[in-house]
Order: sequence, then C-alpha cells, then structure tokens
Amino acid sequence: MLNFIKSLLAPAATKMTAGELADKFGLELRGDKNTIVRGVAPIADAKPGQLAFYSTEQNSAAFKILPISVLENTRASVILVQPEMAKHAPRGRTLLITDTPRGFIVKILGEIYREKPRFGVSHDAHIDRGVFFRKKSTVYIGQFATIERGAVIEPDVKIYPNAFIGRNVTLGRGTVVYSGAHIENATIGAECVINANAVIGKNGFGYTRQDGHNIFIPHVGRVVLGDRVSVGANTCIDRGVMTDTRIGDGTKIDNLCQIAHGVVIGSECFLASGVGLAGGTVVGDRTLLGGHVGIANGVHIGSDVEVGAQSGVLRNIPDGDRQMGFPASPGTEFFRMYAWVKNNYKKTTGKK
Repeated sequence: MLNFIKSLLAPAATKMTAGELADKFGLELRGDKNTIVRGVAPIADAKPGQLAFYSTEQNSAAFKILPISVLENTRASVILVQPEMAKHAPRGRTLLITDTPRGFIVKILGEIYREKPRFGVSHDAHIDRGVFFRKKSTVYIGQFATIERGAVIEPDVKIYPNAFIGRNVTLGRGTVVYSGAHIENATIGAECVINANAVIGKNGFGYTRQDGHNIFIPHVGRVVLGDRVSVGANTCIDRGVMTDTRIGDGTKIDNLCQIAHGVVIGSECFLASGVGLAGGTVVGDRTLLGGHVGIANGVHIGSDVEVGAQSGVLRNIPDGDRQMGFPASPGTEFFRMYAWVKNNYKKTTGKK
C-alpha cells in the first residue's frame, strides 16, 4: 500500500516512444523505435520501461565516469549513449546515439516530466485595478497571490500561491514566480524562475553616519533581471540606491544568496549557495562563484573567472583568473602559501 501511495505522489512521466524522442531531438536511433519510455532513471538503478544514459564526457571535475560494467549490466529499455560506447550496451536494447548524452538527458528529462499547463486566476487571488495583462487567458495565478496596480504581466506567466507582485513590476513572458516570493521595484525578463521566498527589489543595507547616528539612504533604483535568470529560494536581491541592480541573461543564482544594492552581474554566471556580494560589486560574464564566497564593496571581477568556495574577495580579479582562499589569491599562489604554512608547522611542532 505504501508503495502504491508513493507512486501516486511521484512526478508524473509522459509516456513516449524511443522513435518520438529520436525525432524530436535529432538523435540517431538503433533498435525498436516503438520501445516505450515510461520514465528516466540513473543507469545503475534503471528498470525495464525506463530510459538511462551513459557518458564518458568530462565537462568538469564534478562529473564522474562510471565503470563500463554499469552500462553492460543495465536493465534500462532505452539507453542514451555515445557512438563508441554503443558496443557495450546489452544486446537487444534500443539506443539513442549522440556525442553529448549529458546535454540531451537534460532535454529529455524536461520533455518526459514536463509539468502540465496551468491556466486561470484563483478567486482567492488579490489583483488591483490597473494591473495590465498582455494575454490573461495564458496566465496562472494561485490562491492568495497579490498583484498591485501598475504591474505588467506578459503571456504565459505563472504566479503561485502567496506570491507578492508590487506596483509597477514587470514579469516577462513565461516567467514563473513560486510561492512566497516577494517582488517590488523590478523588471523581470522572459523565462525567469523566481523560487520560493526569494525577495527582489527591497531596500538595500545603505546607511551613512551623521552626527554619530546611522542614517538610512533612500533607495530609488530598481532591480533589472535579464532573460532566463534563475533566483534561488530565500535569496535576496536589493534595489539600487540611485542606479539599478542588474543581472544578465542566463545567470543562475542558488538558494540563500545576498545581492546588494547597485551590483551588476553579467550573463551566464553561476552563483552557488550562500554567496554574498556587497554594494557596487561588478561581475563579468560566465563567472563562477563557489558556495559562501564573499565579495567586498566595489570590487570588479572579470569574465570567465572562477572563485573557490568560502573565499573572501577584497580586490579586483582579472578576466579568466582562478582564485581561492582568504583573502582570495590565484590558485597556484594559494597552494604555495598553504604548503609553506604546513611545512613550517611541522618544523616548529615536530608533528607530521
């Protein structure tokens, strides 16, 4: 009974054939095109009726190549695999051939587990007069969501229960705002994802000291997100003081991050959980910031930079550099310093 209940609550997969997947994504098909795919699973755990993938791609150090025996012994009915690995697949299985299985498994997951379309406005939602809908019939607004006047809602937007959309906010086409998110003073691009309890467009931590007192500086800037930006749960993005806080197209921000007022982040960046950017920080394109990286006020970080987890960045970083540590320094320099400290510790303590 418990397994039956779990099956009802599990993500619903759309049943497709191997041939349909091959046609949709332009994959080479070897085997029976009518083989049914009822779900996707890791190759070691896959069962008949499921699709799995095997790859020797090494896109980063985080990707581990599984032993070839995992491919040889899989029970998956359909296997997404590279041409040179196809000979190791169990006989009689249907194969989808590509040079980049890791890339295509993402697309297949999105297709098979696509969420059913949601439309309509809940009677329990609060929508002020003066909210502008480009095409209201394509929009979903859940229970107890609030949208204040002057907001612009483009087609295909989804606003989940208890979300708050403030005055004059714009939500781009296909953007999804999950439960509890709070958005003010912001323009959000197309196909963005704002996860639960994210706060966008509130005042930043801007104060000046006058006559021995901390005086708040009024904020009049906005937050501007490009297209395809993802904002993690409980992440805060502050509005600018006089200039806008800006985040470029395709940038992905993890949970529990803090983006302060006036920060500018380029396109296609990754910010892992716990990253904190102080006011006025500028980050270039395609930069990766590891978990709990902290960046001081006004620091400029170039494009294609990688900063290791828990690093503290106090000075500018040029394009293409890799830094880590506190204060952050180039990786080779950091490891030399670490080796020096370790060796001297052994000499002074006599410990190995």
